[in-house]
Amino acid sequence: MTATGKADSGDVDEKRKEPPFAHTPYDGSKRPFTVGLAPLDLAEWIEPDGNLVPHLDEKERLFREAEAPVFLAEPDTVAAQAEVLALLLEYLPSRFPHLYEIRDGGIRIIPAGKTYSTQDFDEAPLLLAARLVQEDLVIMRKGEGGYRLAAASLSFPSSWSLAEKFGKPMPEIHENVPGFNDGRMGMIVARLFDNLTADQPSWRLNWSLYSDAELHHPHSKRMDPRIEEGAGIALHIRVERQTLRRLPLSGDILFTIKVHHDPVAAFAKHPDGARLARALRDQVLALDPDQLAYKGLTESRDAIAGRLQRLASRIG
Repeated sequence: MTATGKADSGDVDEKRKEPPFAHTPYDGSKRPFTVGLAPLDLAEWIEPDGNLVPHLDEKERLFREAEAPVFLAEPDTVAAQAEVLALLLEYLPSRFPHLYEIRDGGIRIIPAGKTYSTQDFDEAPLLLAARLVQEDLVIMRKGEGGYRLAAASLSFPSSWSLAEKFGKPMPEIHENVPGFNDGRMGMIVARLFDNLTADQPSWRLNWSLYSDAELHHPHSKRMDPRIEEGAGIALHIRVERQTLRRLPLSGDILFTIKVHHDPVAAFAKHPDGARLARALRDQVLALDPDQLAYKGLTESRDAIAGRLQRLASRIG
């Protein structure tokens, strides 16, 4: 067995890429700033794609070089972390045998050519779990103030910081989300968390817009108002696929976050691109002032809407 994370022999298919627009929650099927949970088939729990290797490489870089921590855990969460790892060690080789295999007390990521020993992560099993999948992994634990963020490997946040949210309960984590604490969303989420069972996991999608395709976005964003065409500023749609499942032994809740990035210009190559561009435009224009501010689109809304409309018209 190789040392932790050291590459061994293995074929890497560098030509594989993520399918464009794998998820389109902005197509009119979902409304932004709603809970929008749906039942999850556990066969589809984790979602590896052609970006598996570069995304895992980026995680490794962030573990070494990130300015702020991308892993934090309360000391008494080791058993729950181990539970997450055990679920992945059972699920991944069975569901994706072309990507993962168990080997000599460890696990090999076949396209990355890396083998990890589970014994090397006894003190922080979530760190190994995070090295296996593109998803970020967050453990929520119930306490006096409700569910709090008790442990997480968060390499690819969408404009929030693990250090700022660590240890905080749900209302504080979502204090700047419109409608969460000043509407019904917070109460709905609290009830869903309390009623979530181990055999009834859920999933949801949300979207945001960025001017780059970076995965690591820990800071609040503000879209450049010069986003109109010809200014040389890219426009990317970022979709998060989130899953929730109750850990059967600890009773904690595991929250996974998988990031998909697509350049908006790629709508031109999509068979339904014109409709998707118009649907995204409609959702941007339907955001109220608080929602626009949360998404960093206050000053750029009209320019983005115009750009999407022109793109849709060119596509047909």
